[in-house]
Amino acid sequence: MRTIIRKFVSAAVVLAGLGATATAQNLNDKVMNRPYADMRRWHLGFSVGVHTQDFTFTHNGYTTETGEQWFVEQPSFQPGFCVNGLIDYRLGPYLNARFTPGMYFGNRDITMREYNTGAELRQNLKSALVVLPVDIKFSGLRYRNSRPYVTAGIMPTFNVTKQSGDYLRTKPSDFFLTCGFGCDFYMPYFKFNPEIKFCFGLGDALRHDRPDIADEPDKLKITQSLKKAVSRMVVLTFYFE
Repeated sequence: MRTIIRKFVSAAVVLAGLGATATAQNLNDKVMNRPYADMRRWHLGFSVGVHTQDFTFTHNGYTTETGEQWFVEQPSFQPGFCVNGLIDYRLGPYLNARFTPGMYFGNRDITMREYNTGAELRQNLKSALVVLPVDIKFSGLRYRNSRPYVTAGIMPTFNVTKQSGDYLRTKPSDFFLTCGFGCDFYMPYFKFNPEIKFCFGLGDALRHDRPDIADEPDKLKITQSLKKAVSRMVVLTFYFE
């Protein structure tokens, strides 16, 4: 997880540098783009981005009748795509409320290993999430054509992917706490905001009631081996406002 976070942070720094370079001429001329943009009561926008999804698994020590013990992990991370709308409401000079409904498309490569024999099973767990993030944006002082900020909020999610017959299934909904940081770059006709956000699931995302595989013990044993699975996400987003 640390490796993927470092990659996202590095990408955000590079993009921030590109945005700063794009406004370098205006900085040298001491011209402020869109000087009254932050004084509007509310405004709209959209975003596109990439993200990665992770699971933290907790095992319960379950042993099958034949003596098998299965352990589950997510050894690698796959990039996903996300797109969001934006409704921003100004609460004060340094404070904004933001609602960014959208869709996250991603997948997780899950590996299941048996402790004694080393037998291995795999599953690609796909997801299409409807997300409803609500954030509070705390902005710093504007310097010429840039303004850093941090965010904190909540994010309910709803998985609309059809799942049936797999080793693992997720619940249809989840709930995350989020925090992030970014920077507003004021272009002549819009604001460009690269942002990185960390999302922490609060509950068990795993569906334990599995009537779809009740008569398939070779599949059911994987779910029976897990106490819970908690979701995590890292999101790199590019806003246009």
